[in-house]
Amino acid sequence: MPMGEEVLATVGGSARRSHDERGVHMTNADRTSIDRRSALRLTSAAAVGTGLVVGAGGAAGAAPPRAGKFTLTGKRSGANIPNVLTPGAGFFVHYDLTDADGKAAGTESAFTVPVTVGPDGAFVVSTLVLSLNDGLITAASGFPRPLPSVTEIALTYTPWSHIFAVTGGTGTYIAATGTITIEHPTRDDDRLTIDLT
Repeated sequence: MPMGEEVLATVGGSARRSHDERGVHMTNADRTSIDRRSALRLTSAAAVGTGLVVGAGGAAGAAPPRAGKFTLTGKRSGANIPNVLTPGAGFFVHYDLTDADGKAAGTESAFTVPVTVGPDGAFVVSTLVLSLNDGLITAASGFPRPLPSVTEIALTYTPWSHIFAVTGGTGTYIAATGTITIEHPTRDDDRLTIDLT
């Protein structure tokens, strides 16, 4: 029997007990338990180091949000824009979106509140949600808006555009940033250029 070891009688046979570096008696079962704890510690440290630990914000090693520029076309399917804008009285618009191939891509919804209204237009603040096939994109903006008399009921339509700042998203667009430029070539159509950074 090697020095520093002794044989112990056990119910299932015998077990060897040896001394650790501190002189504490250890059985093979003790050694196995310590080896398992050490392996778990190493595995946990490796998981943290490679970004496999999932926290409140999701997987640490998750793919970055989709970046780049793409365009969508919208067809208005709902709105409650008043004939006369009033400061503080909000309204919504809703569009069905298609991609560059003409396939359904989701919807566009905006809620807009006039802040000031004058004879030549209004300054409005607006929130925008694009509900796309692969996630949501949220955005916000403040911009000058032509009066409804020019954009909704005039015989001669005046095209206009505005820009939103992307504030975030879900799915493919989680933590997205960038801009959305919306052009209104006609009363019921719009064109969105989404530029994610």
